[in-house]
Amino acid sequence: MKSKRFAGIDRDLAGALPALRRAAAAARRLSIETGTPFYVLENGCVVDRNATRRGPGPKPAGRNGRRRVRRGA
Repeated sequence: MKSKRFAGIDRDLAGALPALRRAAAAARRLSIETGTPFYVLENGCVVDRNATRRGPGPKPAGRNGRRRVRRGA
């Protein structure tokens, strides 16, 4: 069914927005399956939409994230 909104637009251009939405949905599913970031632009800021699904990042090994090295005896 054709949308009235796209009546005066080229057929290829009319199908571009639904295709972009399908591609975005597929990319989001893939990022959830693989645990990789899914960056989007929201209100002028780049946001990782999968940050809450992955959980917190690795914890630092020690004070200020540096490992303690023993020297000497």
